[in-house]
Amino acid sequence: MSDRTPKQNFLDMARGIVPDYILQYGFLPRKDSLHPLPLTLVIPSFANGWRWTEEKVDPFGVHWVPTPDTPGALVPEPNNFLLKDIREWRDVVRFPDLSGIDWEAMAKKDLEALQKMGIDFDQTAREITLHVGYFQQLMALMGFTEGLTALYEEPEECKALLNAICDFWCEVYRNCFDYYKPDVIGQSDDTAAWKSPFISLEMYRDIFKPLYVREASFGMERGLPGEFHNCGRCELFIDDWNDFGIRYWNPAQTCNDLRAIKKRHPKDLVIIGGWDYRGRLCSEDIGEEEFKQSVVDCIDMLAPGGGFVSMAGVSGPPGDPTTEKKNRWVQEVLDTYGETYYRR
Repeated sequence: MSDRTPKQNFLDMARGIVPDYILQYGFLPRKDSLHPLPLTLVIPSFANGWRWTEEKVDPFGVHWVPTPDTPGALVPEPNNFLLKDIREWRDVVRFPDLSGIDWEAMAKKDLEALQKMGIDFDQTAREITLHVGYFQQLMALMGFTEGLTALYEEPEECKALLNAICDFWCEVYRNCFDYYKPDVIGQSDDTAAWKSPFISLEMYRDIFKPLYVREASFGMERGLPGEFHNCGRCELFIDDWNDFGIRYWNPAQTCNDLRAIKKRHPKDLVIIGGWDYRGRLCSEDIGEEEFKQSVVDCIDMLAPGGGFVSMAGVSGPPGDPTTEKKNRWVQEVLDTYGETYYRR
């Protein structure tokens, strides 16, 4: 058994220290896991509460809808985009009033809610995060066709809007960051599809990276490591992440050259993921041995020397027996092969 808590193992990895076993990333406590979660997301209810309302309208006026097969993850309502012309954003995009919010009371309530769900902050690190990301928010406001067109035709107007959004979120952080006592600061932006990024490296550095740097400063000035969520083939951007303190990356999808990334960043980037539920793994007739071997192969490729956290798992409709069976197989691999990996 490990002498370090899952929290200690996870935070030590940001400093290049090998963990005691293969850690498992998740969002809610699991009764079938040998260990508590190494990390939990702490999202101020001001930034997250809209998700649980019937209307599901985010702070900037975008209406989101759930997708049952994911299960329940939200996407902007199709064909109902708020901003038609980027030049009109000042008249269209709303910014909530932050005055009158009792930030300390909100943090106390949010943290107590996590504890009631079974989170022990002595065992589980806290990652504070606020929003879906600046590229994602622009696409949510405009849709991909208009949003990508705006980035190329009106970059200065895009910068003006996104910097106003960044000003807003930085003001939220100034008011509440320390009340949540985070161990990690998280950022998110899905700037890539499966086969390629949506934008060039030049555009990334010109428009989006300065926003990430501004937000990351709240963690960097306190000595906290950063985590970045970026789906798709985003490897083009990875070398820039060190400039704003990123030490963890999820979900590290297999469309990226993960072997090369691990070789290039053996101690300064923890790969969370490396296993995708695709192709043969989705088959109804796949056997237990074949399925489990895929999880073992992922561990063998990415875990040597540390710097790896498993994110293997299957999403599907609630109560689906195939989903439950395959998730049980994943858990069994982590509880056996993953548990003793670094002791072998």
